[in-house]
Amino acid sequence: MIDRRLFLGLTAGASLAALTGCGSPGGGSGSAAGEPRRGGRLRAAFAGGGAKEVLDPHLANLFVEAARSKALYDKLADLGDDAAPVPRLAERWEPSADLTRWRITLRKAVFHDGKPVRPQDVLASYARIMDPKRAFRAKASLSLIDLANSRAVDDRTVEFALTRPFAEFPNALASFSAYIIPESTEDFTKPVGSGPFRFGTFTPGRSTLLTRNADYWENPPHLDELEFVLANEESARINALLGGQVEYAHDLSPVTARSHEGRGLSILRAPNSGIQAFAMKVDRPPFDNRDLREAMFLLTDRQQLVDSTLSGAGQVGNDLFGKGFKYYAEDIPQRTRDLDRARWLINRAGAQGLAVRLDTSTAATGFVEAATVFAEQARAAGLDVQVAVGDKDTYWANSLKNGSLTSFRSGAMPIESHISGRLLSSSTTNTTKWTRPEFDALYDKAVSTTDESARAAAYGEMQRVLHAEGGYLIWGQADWIVGTAAKVGGVRTAPANTLDWARFDTVWLG
Repeated sequence: MIDRRLFLGLTAGASLAALTGCGSPGGGSGSAAGEPRRGGRLRAAFAGGGAKEVLDPHLANLFVEAARSKALYDKLADLGDDAAPVPRLAERWEPSADLTRWRITLRKAVFHDGKPVRPQDVLASYARIMDPKRAFRAKASLSLIDLANSRAVDDRTVEFALTRPFAEFPNALASFSAYIIPESTEDFTKPVGSGPFRFGTFTPGRSTLLTRNADYWENPPHLDELEFVLANEESARINALLGGQVEYAHDLSPVTARSHEGRGLSILRAPNSGIQAFAMKVDRPPFDNRDLREAMFLLTDRQQLVDSTLSGAGQVGNDLFGKGFKYYAEDIPQRTRDLDRARWLINRAGAQGLAVRLDTSTAATGFVEAATVFAEQARAAGLDVQVAVGDKDTYWANSLKNGSLTSFRSGAMPIESHISGRLLSSSTTNTTKWTRPEFDALYDKAVSTTDESARAAAYGEMQRVLHAEGGYLIWGQADWIVGTAAKVGGVRTAPANTLDWARFDTVWLG
């Protein structure tokens, strides 16, 4: 584990060459990386979770746990840069005509112990995740599988029966932490997966060392070793990178990135990696009033928020999730600030001078700063927005059920997953409390048709409804930022939680 105290003053003591050497900011490889080559150990600094960290991929929740799981295991599918599912352990998939059965053909892949990945391993992995007595993150995504009627067809084919027609089933295969493990596995002290790296050593809260899997089904990694080291404070991660203690620093702030760009390292930005938003609960005052929600949309100066709280590392949002992703409604015009109409709508809603509490916290970088800027913007339109900073440890649970206006952010996922998880009457993480039977019906229409154009039209209509009267004020599309040593090559600028984010089997040391 990297202790911040070890790096106090490190930047000041670094050599001139280290601080001014050549890099390739924004590129994927740094000028010293050259062509891909074999060998070496890459040390990657992530924030950690202390002694509670796990190697069970079905329990992965933190970014470092997700990155380690990706290195050790495989899913049947994962998300591409556009958040559309791409095959991984699944070589291909094919639905029945009525979309209630899906056949998955597996690749010829082997686990680290040399045993083949079989349909039985897939079924057992999903049965473990769906166990009603346990709480695994991917359970909700896989809940439409009828396991009792699913089966292994042959040595490389598994057939899933679903409880209803579902055209977007590959999204479930790519869901967060839905990894395939050997049948009957419960002991993860020395985990066995089918991923590009094999297990070496693990000290919870400190470090994990993995080694190259020469038998990986896709292409063996360039690196001989991959080490995850933990540094909870961003200052420790960037200072470790500057001082040569690590070659990769995960999750840097825009201010840090701007300060160190061109100083002997590479700053890599992945556009559209997450939304920055405020969530209005539409089931309670004052935001059960549609006029007031529209006023909130119109009083927002999105560019000021991007410039001031993201330091320009992003672009303005349009109150819709998934910009650049499959099914995103590009035809909906960008919303711009209109203070005159915002004031008129506030007056019509009888809300002039209304005191509105905005709940936020330090649970995410920039939340408090963005809330403060937004409060000033709202006052210009006649609303008294009062920023309340709460406990970061309980913020997400509280913001889901309490208050009326909260800070919100989200990483990448398919638009279908965003809707099903957050915007249906049955959604378990419905922060805005959006419940509309006609909206639910549009979703059901989209996911139950084999007609791609009809599905796209239904998603477009859902987004037009949300843009006009929904509860998510999505003001920004944030970049995801990592830093690497100049000698590191092959790092992709992919949105967080997609296939090529934190993917180290394609990385090399120059």
